[in-house]
Order: sequence, then C-alpha cells, then structure tokens
Amino acid sequence: MGITKQYLRYSASAVFGLIASQKANVTFITLRGEKGRYVAVGACEHVFIWDTRKGEKVLILQGQKQEVTRLCPSPDGLSLAVGYEDGSIRIFSLLSGESGITFNGHKAAVTTLNYDHLGGRLVSGSKDTDVIVWDVINESGLYRLKGHKDAITQALFLKEKNLLVTSGKDTLVKWWDLDTQHCFQTMVGHRTEVWGLTILSEESRILTGSADSELRAWNICYIKEGENTSEGPQSKKSKGPLGEEQEEEEDVEENTEERILRCQRFGSIMREGRDRVVSLGTDRTRRFLACHGADSVLEVFCALSEEEITKKMEKKLKRAKKKAKQKPQDAEEEEELKVERCLQDEIQKLGNIKASSKIKSFDLFSCTKGELKAVLLLQNNSLECFSLPTEPAPSGKAECTKSSRLTLGGHRSDVRTLAFSSDNIAVLSASAETVKIWNRSTLQCIRTMPCEYALCSLFVPGDRHVIIGTKSGNLQLFDLASGNLLETVSAHDGAVWSLCPSPDLRGFASGGADKTVRFWDFELVNEETETQSSRRLSVKQTRVLQLDEDVLCVRHSPDGRILAVSLLDCTVKVFYNDTLKFFLSLYGHKLPVLCMDICHDNALIVTGSADRNIKIWGLDFGDCHRSLFAHEDSVMFLQFVPKTHLFFSAGKDRKVKQWDADHFQQVQSLEGHHGEVWCVAVSPNGDHVVSSSHDKSLRLWERTREPLILEEEKEMQREAEYEESVAKGEQPVVAGERDGEVGLAGKKTIETVKATERIMEAIELHREETAKLEEHRALCQAAGKELPHRTHPILQAYGNISPSDYVLDVFKKVKSSELEESLLVLPFSYVPDVLALFRDYIRQGRDVELICRCLFFLLRIHFGQITSNQMLLGVIEDLKNCTISRVAEVRDMMGVNMAALQFLKREVAAKEEVQFFADATERFEEKKRKRKKNEKLLLTVV
Repeated sequence: MGITKQYLRYSASAVFGLIASQKANVTFITLRGEKGRYVAVGACEHVFIWDTRKGEKVLILQGQKQEVTRLCPSPDGLSLAVGYEDGSIRIFSLLSGESGITFNGHKAAVTTLNYDHLGGRLVSGSKDTDVIVWDVINESGLYRLKGHKDAITQALFLKEKNLLVTSGKDTLVKWWDLDTQHCFQTMVGHRTEVWGLTILSEESRILTGSADSELRAWNICYIKEGENTSEGPQSKKSKGPLGEEQEEEEDVEENTEERILRCQRFGSIMREGRDRVVSLGTDRTRRFLACHGADSVLEVFCALSEEEITKKMEKKLKRAKKKAKQKPQDAEEEEELKVERCLQDEIQKLGNIKASSKIKSFDLFSCTKGELKAVLLLQNNSLECFSLPTEPAPSGKAECTKSSRLTLGGHRSDVRTLAFSSDNIAVLSASAETVKIWNRSTLQCIRTMPCEYALCSLFVPGDRHVIIGTKSGNLQLFDLASGNLLETVSAHDGAVWSLCPSPDLRGFASGGADKTVRFWDFELVNEETETQSSRRLSVKQTRVLQLDEDVLCVRHSPDGRILAVSLLDCTVKVFYNDTLKFFLSLYGHKLPVLCMDICHDNALIVTGSADRNIKIWGLDFGDCHRSLFAHEDSVMFLQFVPKTHLFFSAGKDRKVKQWDADHFQQVQSLEGHHGEVWCVAVSPNGDHVVSSSHDKSLRLWERTREPLILEEEKEMQREAEYEESVAKGEQPVVAGERDGEVGLAGKKTIETVKATERIMEAIELHREETAKLEEHRALCQAAGKELPHRTHPILQAYGNISPSDYVLDVFKKVKSSELEESLLVLPFSYVPDVLALFRDYIRQGRDVELICRCLFFLLRIHFGQITSNQMLLGVIEDLKNCTISRVAEVRDMMGVNMAALQFLKREVAAKEEVQFFADATERFEEKKRKRKKNEKLLLTVV
C-alpha cells in the first residue's frame, strides 16, 4: 500500500420509490404519436414519463443536481422544457430523451414556463421576480423584463397580438408589448397575491385567482388605431356585475393612457373552496378551465362558444318575457325589455373531481370523444387520472370516473426505516402505512403489506420474515412468501425506536419510549386451521432491562459481549450482555444520541447526535478518540461498512457522508437528496447503500472500482465552491445602461467565463501568429527564397488552419445562449482585433448571421469607446459598407429557400390528394367488380 490511503468511490446508481415530486407540476405529453396517455412529472432532479394505462415508467429524462420545479411541453409535442431550482432551463427531446439546449438566466427557482402558439419562443418566470423571453430556434435569450416586486406565478403569450401577460405575488398583473419590451399596463385590482392566471380560447377574457374564493374575470378590448382612448373607457360601460362604482372609476382613470388594449373588470366566479387558489389552468384548447385550493377537490368549468351563449341568452330572454307578461306593465316597458349578459352566461360549471389526498398540481386534456381527461398530482406521492364528460348530465353536473391510479411505485409518506436482506438482494422500506420489499437489481416492488406507523425494522435470519417496530409500541411480524401479517405483539408502552438482532441470530433486542430494553427470542408455535395444523414463527420475550430515560437506540457488539443503549439524557450506557450489569457511560454530547453503531472487531463505537456531531469512542475504556462536526443539522443514522472501520452517516442537511474512523476524516459526501435524510442501510457485503429522504425518494448508491483520493476530492470541492461563488456574483455592469424594465437575458456562469477565456486566448494566438508570419515574410524577402515556418501546435492540431480561421472556430463553438454574456466580460483591449477579424469574415461571406450578432452586440456595449477611437473609424466604415450587402444576400437566399419549401409543400399536398382520390377510385372499382361477380353467381344458382 502506498503512503496515501485509497478508498473506493460510491456513486449514484438509481432513484426509486418515487412517483412524482411535489415541487414540479404534472403535464400531459405526446409520446409515440399518442395523446392523453402519457404524463410527465418531476422526480427530484429527473423527469419521469408515466404510461397512465399500464402504470409503467416508459422514459427517464436525466437531470444533473438541481430539483425540477416546472415542466412545459412544446406545442408540436416533440420537446419538453424543464425548469430547475437553480434557475436553469433545459429543453429535452421526447424522441431521444436527450437535452440539447440549456438556458441560464434566472438566479432562483423557475416558477412558470410557457411556449407561444408556434413554439418558437419560451417565456420563463422565477422567484427572482424577473421574466425572460427565450428564442428556442436560435437557442438564445431575447430580453429580460423587470417590473414585478415578488415571485412570478404565471406568464402567458397572446396568440393574436405580440403581447405577454404576467402575474406575481406582488398582487400585480402586467401587460407587456414585446415589440418594444415595455410594460404598457398594470392591473391593480387584487388585494392579495395573484396565484393563478389564464386566458380563455377567444382571448377576450382573462381569469385570475387570488387568496380568496373568487375567480375574477377581466374583459379584454383591443384599441384600434385612431380611436379616442381618453373617451373610450368612460363611454363604454362594464357588462359584468360590478359591486362598487368607485372601483370602476379607478379603472377609468387607470385606462386613460392606454394605447393597445383596455382590460376592465367583467365579473367573478365563486369557487366552493374558501382558501387560496393553488393552481389555475386550462386545457390546450383553452375551453375547459379548472382550479383547486389546498384541499382535495378540483373544480372544472367550461367556457361556452358564441353559438351556445346566443342560445342561452335567447332562453333567458324568453323566461324574462314570460315573467314580464304575468305582471301588469306599460307597453313602453315591454319594448325596452332586455337581458344583460353576465359571466355566468359564458362559463358554466361541469363538476367537481374528488381526489384521495391534497392536490398539488393538475393538467387537462380534451378528447374528441366528448370526454375531458384530468391527471392530478397528489401530496402523498401518487397520481390519479379521471375522465369527465364534456356535456353536463341531466342532473346539472357531470359525474367523473377514476380511470387509473399510480401508487405501487412508492410510499404515501416518508420512509423511516430501511433494511437489507442477508443475500444483498432484497431491500425493506417501511413508512406510516405500508411495508414494501424491493428487488435491488431490478428496483421493482415485490411485496406491499399494510402496517402501522413503522419506526424500525429487521429481516429475520433466513430472509423469509420481517419484523417492524411501530410508533404505537407493537411488533409486527410479516411472512414475505404470502405477504400476510402473522402476529402483532404488544412490546412497549411507547414507541419502539430501535431493533437490533442478537449476534447468535436467535433473537433480537428492542428499545422503546417506556424506558426499557426488551430481549426477544424466535420460536415456532403450532397454528391450527380448519383443514390442517402447521407451525409458524413467533417471538417470545425473555428479559427486560429497566432504565431511567427513554431508549432511543440499541446495539449489540458483534461478539455478543456488551450491549450499548443511548438514552434521552444525551448519554450512552454500556452493559454486559449476559448479566446486564453496568460497564461504561459515554457522555459528551449536548443533545440526545439518535443513532450509533459498533464496528466488526468490537474496538470502536460511533455515536451520532442531534447536536450535529459524531463521536468515535473506544470500547475498552470508553475514551473519546475524536469528535467530528459531521452535518449541518441533526445526525439521523449511522452504520459501519461490514468488516471495515468505514461508516456512513445521514443527516437532516440532505447529505449522506462516508467517514474513516481510523484517520478521523471524511471520505466522501453523497449528495442528491432534496429533503431530510431519515435513514441509511448498508448491504452485508458493503457494495450497496440505500438511503431514504423526506422527498419521498429512495436512492441506491453502488461501490465502484474507481479509486478515490482525498486530495482530489478536496480540490473538486473547492472548484465547486468557486463555481457557486461565480454564479452568485454580481452581474457585470453594462456601460451606459440604466436599471429599467429590460435587461440582458443571460447571466454570468462558469461556462460564460470559460468561453470568454477561450476567445481571449484565440485572439492572443492570432496576434502572435500574425506577427510571426510578418517576420517570416520579411526574412523570406531578405533571403530571396522560401524559408521553413513552424506553425503553432494548436493550429497544427486543427489541420494547419490559419489563425483567423481558428478564432472563427472558437466563436462558433460558444453556445448561442452564452454568447452575449461571454462578449460582455471581454476586455475592450481585444475588441479592435475582433472588429478587424469580423470585417474580414463578412467580406468573405463566412457565418454572416453569427458575426452580425456578435458585431451588433459589441457596438452596443462599447459604442462610446469605439466611436472615440480614431484607429477604428476605417474598420467601422468598411463594416458598414460590406455588412449591409452581405445581410441582403443572406435575406434573399432565405427568401428563395422559403419559396422553394412552400413549393415542395404544395407539391406534396397535391400528390397526397391525387393519391387519395386514386385510392378511393380503385376501392370503388373493386367493390363494383365484386358486386357484378356476386350477381353472376346468384343468377347461376337461380
């Protein structure tokens, strides 16, 4: 062995036991040409695609580290936009499952994502109060819209106009003109946070949901050019039932300076729920509307078409006339009888959908069969699918039916205990309602057995039975072959906090909140049934150890000599196992010891406490070898790797860490959980580790053959901290730019810094190589012959290209979404060389679009310095002359290509139409020939 101790790395293998995370929304997607069957959900850092018919996971979109917070499918159904906790956005292809586009612009979690109707633009809102519009085709950010003072809750494009409407927790709804990137109207009619926003199909109504039981409706009226806007709002009365005249006057004052549209209060819809709106949305056609609060009821509404509204108003008018005839009235009043149109005439309720738990998110999909599908993401790690007829029943409300439910793949509540079988194949997980047995290799759930609130568990030797210790103080014994509960034994008066098998494998010890440690032996008892008698496994209590405080953890030493018990008084008492006499007391923790373990050679005991420390003790004399500040929150679980002095710890700081008890140092930190880690189980051979967390996920970690060196780990940790500091750093200041409504879409990241460094290196190489070439030409002229020239190794690696070609290659390799930020931090000393190179590229007609984009950005950023530099006047003049002609050529070429594509489209459509009629004619002739043949046969028979 070398001087430096080497370890083997544990790496993340799989995530299982999770159906859907609660932070992200659920959405229907189009996969394999089918609509309304597959749904996408966030699953920690990944995205799971579920088949709702079969209940199977069909695709996993692999994430990196950050948790998924928002999903949005593209209009064509070919891609899925995913927003993450750190503000990044990735666009995945649903055909290949790969991510080709990444946007970095937000500083906090993405809260909303939406495409425009063509799928070319994507708008994102975040907790950092910014709204960013992205160009999906060019893979770059267009602009950042600033104006909200709190987190963004919704952002929607309008189909008819180039407008954007956004809502936030600052009680405001803002209208943006995307042509000028300007907020032209702010709606202030809400007194609390605007949690939901949606637009109906004809884009004449906008609905908002707030912190009350009212859905507010607003009438959208576009202002035509030349219309007198100062008199329009006053002359036009609101059609909806407004309660107060003062609010209407305020709207009039606010709307006097409108130039694009008027947005007036039209009415409201009263929800059945009394709490705030958690989410509000429509289906793809924007005809069906649904909303829910912090309960388990989803309310579904339908927006009627103009024909249906007209019929409804005619019936309403007939009823009014019928009532008017019954009352004596003047003739003049009868002629003036009119029925006002209100919001209830446009939107009617379809019905309620009652889920089995609290709803976190939903999505709607309208089928062509007169059926509305709804998928609900519930708080208890499950998905439920419902179908609702779009036509109301004769009783008035449509009755929904539950079509499917996804629950088998995970627990409904947090997993509080884990255990491995002796053959390393089966994994036990238990929560507040069920015990599940998983196959480690396939990650499939083998058994699901209902139980009480489980706190600890173990496999009975032989791996045919399991024992669960519950919160109510019972021990539950299950048979794995049949999945039946064999026996429930009342063990403690309080919760059973710990179970520990005895070293001889003939029994186990349990510690509970009743201040006792009880010892149990396995035994076989006779069980008589109506048909036959058999023997089954049972447990029998043999001894009881009475203590002064609640028992939190119990551990046997591997040689069976001693018993360690952690108590609520922050100490660990060590007893002789045979006589139960007191041996040692380990004190030093400031808070209760929640977990502990003893190594295989009985030399060390490790304790973990709620004071965030881990202490390593010697069992010979009870001396503390070392105290380690292990986690940033309570240490919840500890376990040694078999036959080593390495151990794993889990804490509420969402991390699982590996430690070396001999050298008192951290070996590795396993990060991936997005909630408190409750427990860890190490396989008997030490090759696998399973951890459970508050995020409802179970994670499998596998020991690889890759060596792990501590110095390299520390260096990687320092690099990660540096990257985080770069990402959290201040944005660079743009010369001449003030804080306004619009800003750059991107943000400074470690990738943009590296891209800038590559550009600077390429320009420096160009300078050096250009100077060397000039010297070489001068020497050749002086010598009168061609002298050998040594090319730079980098240029040789690229195939002996010229320095200018190398610079262009570097620019082309910068990601489109990171180009502006990379040029923004480029020092001005490099700009003159870049402009001279751009002039040469444009003259040659090379990558005109890319070069023009970089050129215009640099001119906008460094306009003052460039115009004041006399050396650059000639370059700028040349650029002005050649850029216009080259851009015109590119535009003409694109026009020709567009015309050719449209011609081909018409040709294909014509061929398909001819083929359709040809096939129809052929089928008609075939039927005619068959009919004549049948007539001849009939005549022959007659």
